[in-house]
Amino acid sequence: MLTLSKLIVALDIADEPAALNLVDRLSGTVDVFKIGLQLFTAGGPAIIKQVQAKGGKVFLDLKLHDIPNTVAKAVEAAQKHGVYAMTVHLAGGLEMLQKAAAVKPRPQLWGVTVLTSLNDDNLKRVGVKFTVKEQVQNLAKLAKEAGLDGIICSPQEITITRPLVGDTFTIVTPGVRAKTADDDQKRTLSASEAVKLGADFIVVGRPVIQANDPREAALNMLKEIGER
Repeated sequence: MLTLSKLIVALDIADEPAALNLVDRLSGTVDVFKIGLQLFTAGGPAIIKQVQAKGGKVFLDLKLHDIPNTVAKAVEAAQKHGVYAMTVHLAGGLEMLQKAAAVKPRPQLWGVTVLTSLNDDNLKRVGVKFTVKEQVQNLAKLAKEAGLDGIICSPQEITITRPLVGDTFTIVTPGVRAKTADDDQKRTLSASEAVKLGADFIVVGRPVIQANDPREAALNMLKEIGER
């Protein structure tokens, strides 16, 4: 089985040349790059092939949430593009998730639990009666039942979800920051803390892509999690 670094760098920019320049600068240091809504909307499917041509594996983070057949067809399309992993929203329900998981072959499917920008009050405003931790646990169990390969949750929920999904289920944690970071992510931890708690992958954006030297920042992150 292919062994990949735990560090995924999020190309959260809409400037295609700048994104590809980052991939060039991080080549040989970072294995997997996240393409999210911002870059995918700017560059379309072609940006996937361009990142792959530079040696990067692609984590396509579009958080699919639609009727079951539409999501399954999108998973099929992503497979044709050769993406390594992609996201679906667990709030889409069991039928949607099972239909997506049934696509063969397919990318790794990681289910989004609760966005790291949300807290308990935010959930209440949209009619969710559970706390963030309770909702993450509910959705993690749903992901496992549906046959997905992993979940996306904040580092703060790793320890409460791992017993529910087992050791072979992938836990991916976005919102990893320096301890002094001040931004819109509400449920964060440092890279080393997330890995010590059991994260299989950490997704890092701004601390790397906005650094004066992105490669050095990535190397420092790898050192922090014990991979250098």
